[in-house]
Amino acid sequence: MRLEHEVRWEHMFPHELEEAFAQCPAVYFAYGLCEPHGPQNTLGLDALKAHGILVKTAQAHGGVVAPPDYWHVHEVAGYATWARENVGEVKPWLTAVPPWIHFKNICYHVRAAEVLEFRSAIFLTGHYGPNWRDLKTVLEKLQPYVRMRLYGLPDFEANEPGFDGDGASGDHAGKVETSLLWAIEADCVDIERVPKEVTKPLFAMGANAGDADPQVGARMVEDEVRWLAAKKDELVAAYDGQVKSRLQTFDDVECFWRDEIGPIVKNFDSLKNFHTDKEAPPADSRWHANALFGDWG
Repeated sequence: MRLEHEVRWEHMFPHELEEAFAQCPAVYFAYGLCEPHGPQNTLGLDALKAHGILVKTAQAHGGVVAPPDYWHVHEVAGYATWARENVGEVKPWLTAVPPWIHFKNICYHVRAAEVLEFRSAIFLTGHYGPNWRDLKTVLEKLQPYVRMRLYGLPDFEANEPGFDGDGASGDHAGKVETSLLWAIEADCVDIERVPKEVTKPLFAMGANAGDADPQVGARMVEDEVRWLAAKKDELVAAYDGQVKSRLQTFDDVECFWRDEIGPIVKNFDSLKNFHTDKEAPPADSRWHANALFGDWG
């Protein structure tokens, strides 16, 4: 169903895209995946959350929201260790890809926006763990290749005034994420499914999920929209049309990946066991095989 004020690229007619671009040449990309988020939330929480926040940002402050990407990093290294403890051995209904697939796709997303001559692009991931650090690394490497100004972040960065890049924040299917989804997609939360007694693993539900509140979620969404709008304005103002664009073709993307990312991808945080106090999943666990990629095979 189309929105009254449509900003979603895939729902827009050509003349609407032209008008939106003329008014504000900014584009937003949302990332997440389908993964366990407790019995009370739908599987697509991460991307639904990120996409919903960006839609509200574009509706209030201009720009175009790209189609959300529901294929993201999971099952490898520390993600596998986390999943064994928090999801268990049940069928997880994941839409997971390894880091080198996810981040190369982002390079192609950047190229698509660059050739359309957007002036700024924000890349918002609703999926946590250390993947957002690798996102920042990839975009930092890409920036000299494009005129468009780039910025990547996990959604919780836009919700924490004092965020300095250290550690991680947010929660997983607890009060924060459940409240956010409840505010954005109310029919994707069924709070009655939160059990009265919480014992792990429970499809990765956060222990305080029962404290979720859609009004709290709405306030957090407003804060993030305000932050993202300010960042968008900053990026658009920093655009320099005199910079030579070096990401115009598919071959350009492949050369960039070979030269800039290929030599360092094995050091990405997504491929490390970030739960150093826990053992890797044992051989009889469904999470064992892909966890081995933490050592790059």
